[in-house]
Amino acid sequence: MHITKQDIPIRIDVPGAVARQAIDFGDASAYGSLAAEYFSLGTGTDIAPLLHGLHDDACHAPHWGYMISGAVVLTYTDGAIETCRGGDLFFWPAGHSVRVEDDAEVILFSPQVEHGAVMDHMLAVMAG
Repeated sequence: MHITKQDIPIRIDVPGAVARQAIDFGDASAYGSLAAEYFSLGTGTDIAPLLHGLHDDACHAPHWGYMISGAVVLTYTDGAIETCRGGDLFFWPAGHSVRVEDDAEVILFSPQVEHGAVMDHMLAVMAG
């Protein structure tokens, strides 16, 4: 799920300040501490091969975040596909993979235990 800035409802609009709020934007209640993450991803990067061996060969951590720039394609285990582009706020539920269409700068907030395990798995695959 993603939303562009223009589609986020305005809650407060006064001289010098505009506050927008997207409600019901994913549920973090079942998770402990979140990790703040900043990813720089080059065009053509595809993490799918690095996820092999995980449940459903997918990332099992949800992410909330902001696409600073670029474009990424998300493929979900249910077959859904979506593209997030610079300027989008997003929630990526567990069960996804990421492919970069255009150099991307991405900020993520992820459950640190779950996403740490996924990143450890990816590092192990890269180490051979």
